[in-house]
Amino acid sequence: MERCYKPSEIARELNISTSALRHYESWGVIPVPDRAPNGYRLYTHVHLAYFRCLRAMFPGFGVEVTCDVLRSIQLADIDTAFWLVNRLQAELHQEKKAADQTLELLQNLEVPSLPHQKLKRRMTIGEAAAFAGVTASAIRHWEKEDLLHSERDPENGYRLFSTSDLRKILLIRTLRSTIYFLKSMKGIVQALDHQNIEQAKKLTEDAISTIHERIRQQLLGVHQLIELCNELELM
Repeated sequence: MERCYKPSEIARELNISTSALRHYESWGVIPVPDRAPNGYRLYTHVHLAYFRCLRAMFPGFGVEVTCDVLRSIQLADIDTAFWLVNRLQAELHQEKKAADQTLELLQNLEVPSLPHQKLKRRMTIGEAAAFAGVTASAIRHWEKEDLLHSERDPENGYRLFSTSDLRKILLIRTLRSTIYFLKSMKGIVQALDHQNIEQAKKLTEDAISTIHERIRQQLLGVHQLIELCNELELM
């Protein structure tokens, strides 16, 4: 006879409350358990594997993706589940790439020379956008987000960007496609505003450490996902 687990036993092993188990069940991310004559839930080793996977995946993949993955597993659709996981790992790889590029920019603060483009001491928004390979509307948006503060031409009121501003534009361009790393972007740019390069580097290095921790969390989650698939004989 298959062993059944009391909710309190699973809750104790995972260091969570029994009410959390009921919440997870209500989300539809684990199979509905049978009930004993007294109404108590009868969790099996399969439910335990689901709960372990759920708890292991939360830190690296978040609640929404984890729940989507486990709903796919219940449908025996492991391909969808694995591609959901792969998408977040690819996004994290982009985070790491952007972080590395940012640190490289901070270690070499010279604005790169580009062929067929002359670096001027003061550039209009169109010139700065063309040099950095972004749109003028993007630069205006970053100003609204308080990431950039340009000077104005006293004669016509047009924006003027210095080489320091251009460096920040290149930095923001590097970071704009990221998700988690954006949390650090404003602090890094503000540190550059105050000529505090070491602080900007520290913020970037801290962000990289967070990314390292997240990939470890993701891999631990993937390990438990594979254990669940093995338990269900899906692999």
